[in-house]
Amino acid sequence: MNVVVAQSGGPTAVINASLLGVYRQARLWDKVDVVYGSLNGIEGILNDRLVNLNEQLDTDEQQKLLRQTPSAALRSCRYKLPTAEKAPEVYEQIRATLEKHDIGAFFYIGGNDSMDTVDKLSAYFASVDSPIRVMGVPKTIDNDLCLMDHTPGYGSAAKFVATSMWEMIRDCTVYELDSVLIVEIMGRDTGWLTASAALPRLFGCDAPHLVYLPEVEFTADRFIKDVQQAQKKSRTVIVAVSEGVELDSLENYQSGKVDNFGHKYLSGVGKCLEELVRERIGCKVRSVELNILQRCAAHIASETDLTEAESLGAVSVKAAAQGHTGMVSAIVSRNTQDYIPSYGIVPVCDVANKIKYVPREWINEAGNDVLPAALEYIRPLIIGEPNILTENGLARHFIIKE
Repeated sequence: MNVVVAQSGGPTAVINASLLGVYRQARLWDKVDVVYGSLNGIEGILNDRLVNLNEQLDTDEQQKLLRQTPSAALRSCRYKLPTAEKAPEVYEQIRATLEKHDIGAFFYIGGNDSMDTVDKLSAYFASVDSPIRVMGVPKTIDNDLCLMDHTPGYGSAAKFVATSMWEMIRDCTVYELDSVLIVEIMGRDTGWLTASAALPRLFGCDAPHLVYLPEVEFTADRFIKDVQQAQKKSRTVIVAVSEGVELDSLENYQSGKVDNFGHKYLSGVGKCLEELVRERIGCKVRSVELNILQRCAAHIASETDLTEAESLGAVSVKAAAQGHTGMVSAIVSRNTQDYIPSYGIVPVCDVANKIKYVPREWINEAGNDVLPAALEYIRPLIIGEPNILTENGLARHFIIKE
């Protein structure tokens, strides 16, 4: 038989390491002949756009390039799979494509929305007595997948955020004048990534002075009071704020539009708070939106993150070879003393469309900072630097051929 792998949702700096893990382990599965890649996620299967990865990853150099390349090498999609009851023809088309290429297992690399696709497809194939196995491979910079200690993509994004914050702290503290810097950080409904902005504390730094996560209620009046209080201790006040905080009494700072899964398009909180500080406090103020650099900055990826991402791709293939379907690989726990991750698989139905939040006990009582427990949780995930292949001073990338 053959297998197929696809990538979905927002890319990360290590999603291709998971692809490599699937590919390498599938090539060790004695029943597998060809490892196919589906272009643009599940849409590639619907449109029969598969590429032969055996031909494109046949050298160690190509595999190493794939591992260090950011974003989704197979490209991505945000296609919401309808239910089989509402659109049986969609499932029949997927089944027809897979059977045409003798596919015995499908591996989908993605977040909680992508796991919804894995859940629906595995249930459908079971209902029609198809032997095709469907397995999930986790990824998301948001770190919000349930039943998992943490998720591939998060460590590298956290490393970029923490490094950028550390460098901005150096830049902002050179002047003897009152100023406020507001850094808006991704994360959607959760504050895992924003919490990583506080990692410069590991060097004894007191900045960022304020950290706001969407897990705690946020008000404009409280924010202004927090900034004014911080100004009593530091002429330069540095703020980290999650894109997902909801601002009371402040309107039109977001577009209000949603994607195919009903998620709001977020951004604009930092700029809104910048205007608020300018209006109510009147000091020099600047906002920075790190934007997609948080998920594509492979030049500063975490080697720990890369290794774990690749391992989780392999875990999913091993599970499929053992007969599992409707499951997703996971780092289920860790040895906290030496940081040793424990790998396993969990039911995808318990991951799809669910959200894991930052524990409230990791946030201070005032709701404007994170506590040391959060930093100890994040710290080992950013460790290590990959040996990157370069040319003309730039990192080389793997580019898929159609």
